[in-house]
Amino acid sequence: MFIPQSYTLAIILCIITMICWGSWGNTQKLTGKSWRFELFYWDYALGILLFSVLLGFTLGSSGESGRGFIQDIKQAEPHNILHAMIGGVIFNASNILLVAAIAIAGMAVAFPVGVGIALVLGVIINYVFAPHGNANILFGGVALVVVAIIIDAVAYKKHSLSLKKVSGKGVSLSISAGILMALFYRFVASSMVSSFEAPEAGKLTPYSAIFFFAIGVFLSNLLFNYLIMKRPFEGKPLTFKDYTKGSFDVHLNGVLGGVIWNIGMSMSIIASGKAGFAISYGLGQGATLIAALWGVFIWKEFKGASKSVNTLIFFMFIAYLAGLALLVYAGA
Repeated sequence: MFIPQSYTLAIILCIITMICWGSWGNTQKLTGKSWRFELFYWDYALGILLFSVLLGFTLGSSGESGRGFIQDIKQAEPHNILHAMIGGVIFNASNILLVAAIAIAGMAVAFPVGVGIALVLGVIINYVFAPHGNANILFGGVALVVVAIIIDAVAYKKHSLSLKKVSGKGVSLSISAGILMALFYRFVASSMVSSFEAPEAGKLTPYSAIFFFAIGVFLSNLLFNYLIMKRPFEGKPLTFKDYTKGSFDVHLNGVLGGVIWNIGMSMSIIASGKAGFAISYGLGQGATLIAALWGVFIWKEFKGASKSVNTLIFFMFIAYLAGLALLVYAGA
């Protein structure tokens, strides 16, 4: 299987994670306002599963190092498979809340608040269980991310008040999503081998862990998304007949969104062998910066904002960049 051989390559993979995790939300935006997020999410979950299979039979089955994809699945112990799947279930619950928050409050708010919280709590949790890197520098970077989250929240509140449109529900959903999202990565990490090059028996390599994680996402979606369709956060209840009305392009956007997200997840897990779980996860969740850039400059979610709001947004970006730079330096 493919295994990164240097910290530098691991950081490059984490940057790919950051870009993918911060960009997949655009596929939801591209489906248009008429296509509800609940309908989008069926295709999104399918995209995550399809990419995990593709990855397993390509990078997971090439090279001389580690253990091949099929061989790894055959030798995996049930409790490790279960841990990876539980990670998928927790992620799916959090991500449905995040997608709902994007639909209600926009990418420039949902990501910095929701994923920002996930970054802070997730780095702490993963570092406690698997310490890697300079703790003082690492948590200094986390502190700067907290500052960025607070600045973003203040900017959103000021801008919303000026438009007389405050979405408390959007912010609440973002916070709930962030707390849950901080937990899923640890379950996947606990199912994995400690050495990718010499994997111990019973544990999962990155590729099989991602595969079982994706199964957890897909299966839990049958329950979670069905319930959300029947009792939506906003709008009228939906049926599967509504799903069949979508065009090929609309469904393709959803699948593409899942593929993009899982490229990011895969690169993060693969990079963790050299970067450590805390740094790999934390850098990937720098996706908040990428998503905020999309939201502000492409989707114009802060269009017409006052000078003071624009100043706050600028400082939010600076704080995020500084925080992410410290995360990289912590593991160097």
